[in-house]
Amino acid sequence: MPQFTSFVVLAEMRTGSNFLEANLNALDGLTCHGESFNPYLIGGEGKQEMFGIDMVGRDADPAGFLKAMRAQTKGLAGFRYFSDHDPRVFDLVMQDKACAKIILTRNQLESFISWKIAMESDQWWLANTKHLKTVRPRFDLAEFTERTAALHQFQNRIVNRLQVSGQTAFYLDYEDVRDLDVLNGLAAFLGIEARLKTLDFRFKKQNPEPIEEKVSNPQEMREALATLDWFNQSLAPNFEPRRQAMVPQYIASEGAPLLFMPIKAAPDGPIKKWLQSYGALRQDFDRNSLRKWKAANPGQRSFTVLRHPLARAFSAYCDLLDRDFMPELRPYLKRVHKFILPPKGKGFETEAEFRQGFLVFLELAKYMLAGRTELRILPAFATQSAIIHGFSQLQSPDMLIREDRLAEGLAYLAGDVGIPLSPPPQIKLNGHYDLAAIYGTDVEEAAQAAYGRDYTSFGFTAWG
Repeated sequence: MPQFTSFVVLAEMRTGSNFLEANLNALDGLTCHGESFNPYLIGGEGKQEMFGIDMVGRDADPAGFLKAMRAQTKGLAGFRYFSDHDPRVFDLVMQDKACAKIILTRNQLESFISWKIAMESDQWWLANTKHLKTVRPRFDLAEFTERTAALHQFQNRIVNRLQVSGQTAFYLDYEDVRDLDVLNGLAAFLGIEARLKTLDFRFKKQNPEPIEEKVSNPQEMREALATLDWFNQSLAPNFEPRRQAMVPQYIASEGAPLLFMPIKAAPDGPIKKWLQSYGALRQDFDRNSLRKWKAANPGQRSFTVLRHPLARAFSAYCDLLDRDFMPELRPYLKRVHKFILPPKGKGFETEAEFRQGFLVFLELAKYMLAGRTELRILPAFATQSAIIHGFSQLQSPDMLIREDRLAEGLAYLAGDVGIPLSPPPQIKLNGHYDLAAIYGTDVEEAAQAAYGRDYTSFGFTAWG
């Protein structure tokens, strides 16, 4: 059993966290200090100070506040953390393996309706049923889906952080907090010897009625909920690995406050030459030198150039034939696809052979991006969606310029940063054969099967 020195309850409003805290605090050996990092209070309603630290001090140094909490608490110190609390604290507890994670969730529709009732009645907890305020809010689908999406995002962040750090958590549902055996199991998980003999029912369930009796428009709610894709049937699985920002490949010019973030197999060389027309190029950035360049170029703009997925795959395929930059691909194609590439730099003898090889390449790309091969996905084969998402790990580009609108895009950038426009480059799709000559329905279908994510994300239509 892990030896924890503290704990955190990761929950949301209207999930039963007040009831859980009351029962945790009935156990010897631990103390739960409420919503310690709520932006409007410390610990509980009306509190503005804990452990000799006020809200200003807490917000100035959340790590120091957390340290004081643990030092001044007999036994395990913990608190309740919601998604709208201080985001710095999330990192502090998630990276601390000695901090036990208790994850409390609830049926999201029940939680939403309960939240709406609390918002309209201004009654967030109930100790005496005589004081119960009864309201029937109106169900709003847009508000529900927005709130649900935010909660899903928070839950996904929690799970991802646990996974990458090799941690586990104790999961509780709203119904579990009223199960004495489950709460005693939680005590065992936390490593304390005390056990509950009975539950503390000081906090009463405020809205025990069926969900449809809690809202003013039950029929409208039923019809609205029927339109939701509860099981993500429309979600296209994505097995492509996450990419990094690739900062060393960024390019800038000494004479223009523009930063080019290239995508492999998309226009690259001509953009470099265009930037060079403004002055010497700056390359081989690291995060520190990039930060200095940005500081020295106030008003700077960053951009990348998108290429049609089929044209980009064609460019990657031709480059592979010329440079053989992935030697493990040859034996794989021979073994799995029964296809033999020509020797490096030789090319195919006929256009028909070249075309057949391109179809094999697109099929391979489809399998690679679906996670069905052991081959690494090099940037030239990755989707542009994944590469741009990688950029966003540090900074998203200010502008995505499509290759077929390059002149307009560069003109806008130049005007935006106040520099004269150098003649935009003329870009030609080079290859052993003309793409238009080998294009056909089968080629287009193969490209869409492989790079459907880019077609959908960026609205590309058929190349032809």
